Amino acid sequence: MDHRNDPALQFLATRRSHPPKLMTAPGPDRDQLMGLLTLAARAPDHGKLEPWRFVVLGRDTLDALAPVLRDAVLAEGQDQAAADKAASAMASPVIVAVIFSPVDSPKVPEWEQMLSAGAVCLGLVNAALASGWGAAWLSGFVALNRDFAQAHLGLSAQERVAGMIHIGTRGATPPERPRPDIAAKTRWLP
Repeated sequence: MDHRNDPALQFLATRRSHPPKLMTAPGPDRDQLMGLLTLAARAPDHGKLEPWRFVVLGRDTLDALAPVLRDAVLAEGQDQAAADKAASAMASPVIVAVIFSPVDSPKVPEWEQMLSAGAVCLGLVNAALASGWGAAWLSGFVALNRDFAQAHLGLSAQERVAGMIHIGTRGATPPERPRPDIAAKTRWLP
């Protein structure tokens, strides 16, 4: 095949998310982030609707959100350990919230637009990893609690957090994890 890209295939075969607890500062600066966001936006998008947007959370915002997040988790009835875990996620050097922002369309159903936002999340993680950063796609309380996301990330009523993309300097390499049994997950139709 004339268009084979062996370095890209090798990257995809070995890519590994880096847990935020293994990341350190610094994170990418504004120009570097703009480059990563530009790459992430090259995602499948039926109808060219761009049903997503970005909210970049820098260090000052993350520091301010951590105690607010801890209190919100406790107010929801979760225990101190859950609250501390949620707040500790704000320790990443930078987090990009990928916001699913559906667009009214007679041709493209909302679920397909949500898949596009998910593709943007994976594209951002892969762009960051390929650029040498540590990166991980997480959800957690901020993504799952719409009231918190609306109040602190400026989401409208119809928007949701598709993913919280943590980016920073790589620390220790995380251990390899078990991978799916592709043969067991695949059905071939003649």
